[in-house]
Amino acid sequence: MAEKHNHNDNKELQPLLVLGPPFMFPVFEAQNLHNYRFLNAFSSQLPLHQFLTEQNIEPSSIQAILCSPRQKVSADVIRLLPSLSLIMTTSNGTSHIDLAECSHRGIQVAPIPGDQLAVDIADMVVGLLIDVMWKISASDRHIRKWGSSKPCNLSSGSKLEGKRVGIIGLGRIGREVAKRLEAFGCKVMYNGRNEKPFVTYPFYSNVVELASNSDILVLSCSLNEQTRHIVNREVMLALGKEGIIVNIGRGALIDEKELVRCLMEGEIRGAGLDVFENEPNVPKELFPLDNVVLSPHAASLTSHRIYDVCERVVEHLQALFSSKLNSS
Repeated sequence: MAEKHNHNDNKELQPLLVLGPPFMFPVFEAQNLHNYRFLNAFSSQLPLHQFLTEQNIEPSSIQAILCSPRQKVSADVIRLLPSLSLIMTTSNGTSHIDLAECSHRGIQVAPIPGDQLAVDIADMVVGLLIDVMWKISASDRHIRKWGSSKPCNLSSGSKLEGKRVGIIGLGRIGREVAKRLEAFGCKVMYNGRNEKPFVTYPFYSNVVELASNSDILVLSCSLNEQTRHIVNREVMLALGKEGIIVNIGRGALIDEKELVRCLMEGEIRGAGLDVFENEPNVPKELFPLDNVVLSPHAASLTSHRIYDVCERVVEHLQALFSSKLNSS
């Protein structure tokens, strides 16, 4: 009887289609089991329309989607849901969502990065950079496998002070990165669509020129047609054999095949990568390399941000469903 009661309760709850899933979803689901009917499409191998049929859900009943940046929300998905009004993504970027179809339909797209996003990601940039420069992860693997008795053949570390850092994309995240690296005594310069007024860092309109004058490149810009593969082989060769790349933006900002080649051939010194071009797939050639530090798109996965994003998702859903209720 209890199961039947819960099934009936589910029918009265507003359905929420979940794609991805977002990083904060286990916490969000636990907090809101009695508030929404979660349609966890990510847990099914079925095409979306078959999944909804299996769940006894009419596509027209779905008004909101919660997704992660790893999950594409295509025009086909949007067209399947005639009542869709809101797509929430737990990221700053929206390149995984068909914005043209959303605009055509009048669907609100709500990036919900959380207040701490820029701060948390900037901390990760510094962590990845220091790890690459000092080969901390590689040394850790050596010690775990061989102990301290076997000589470590890793190259020596390099100090961060005095390094020239070129930041591609001086938005909120880029500015937080710059602030931290200045504290280490680095010289900061940047590239962007336009030179920013009141910013004293040197501006380079050409990424190749920026790379040729940098020891380190940090990618923190959004992904679009203009920035796809903004770091290509020419840029990497300009950065040089002692150069390091840290990418916490989007994987496709770098020509990943050329990055792998340059790392393996010693054309650049190393890389710290939190994102990849074809997530969740990571090039297997990177796994044995000691000059690369890999992170599973986790630059902002702090407990504070998880609860912050959960609160913001609830706010968006309450605003959506209360407005629908008032207009009915």
